[in-house]
Amino acid sequence: MGSGYRQLINWNRENPEDAAAGWQPVSDPLDTAEIRVLGALLEKEITTPDYYPLSLNALVNACNQRSNRNPVVDYSEADVAATLESLKAKGLAHRVTSREQRVPKFKQQFTRRLTLTPAQTAVLGVLMLRGPLTPGEIRSCSGRLHEFADLEEVDTTLAELAERPDTALVVRLARQPGQKEARFAHCLAGTPDAIEDGGDTPSATAPAGPKRAAPPAADDRLAELAAEMTRLREDLDELVRQFAEFRRQFD
Repeated sequence: MGSGYRQLINWNRENPEDAAAGWQPVSDPLDTAEIRVLGALLEKEITTPDYYPLSLNALVNACNQRSNRNPVVDYSEADVAATLESLKAKGLAHRVTSREQRVPKFKQQFTRRLTLTPAQTAVLGVLMLRGPLTPGEIRSCSGRLHEFADLEEVDTTLAELAERPDTALVVRLARQPGQKEARFAHCLAGTPDAIEDGGDTPSATAPAGPKRAAPPAADDRLAELAAEMTRLREDLDELVRQFAEFRRQFD
């Protein structure tokens, strides 16, 4: 486990008023379920602020939605509830209750504890929910979380996350045969095995050399259409979820 996560847990201990109740020492990286739950909370906080924090049922739906998730999972309420307890103990999630709420709701503390910028939050969020991606894929998938002006901004954000002074949060993966671009992965579950040669926390920027030629206009248009289809699917999924939440108020 990187020193950054130890510092984060120590921060919780030194600031009990801001940390979730039930702090316990943590020595292991986050597991798959914890990453999915945090990623779903992070995403919904930005894309549907009116419905955030999330109820347990809404959070289960966000974890299990079939679009924009890799892998697709089928967590039960018991699975997500147990994961929330683990995240609360680590100070990364918080239960919210009030007289106006019929059910308890949950919010993430992850981005605030790591002081992530909106761009860093978007990059880390899509990697948590979709797995390893190229910079171009990160840009096309993160439109609802943060609008990157260009690929250079994505590269800069990846470099910031890879070169954090406490611990790297992303890493460049070794390019596989047939791949034109390298992919990046988060390090929240530990450093992936197939990292690029040159160290555990390689820079997100490409080595000096000839500037890569811009892709053909047709490829740009296809990428834009794919991103737009992704956003439309996300909007439809969110409308379905919101309607289901609305109906449950009258059950």
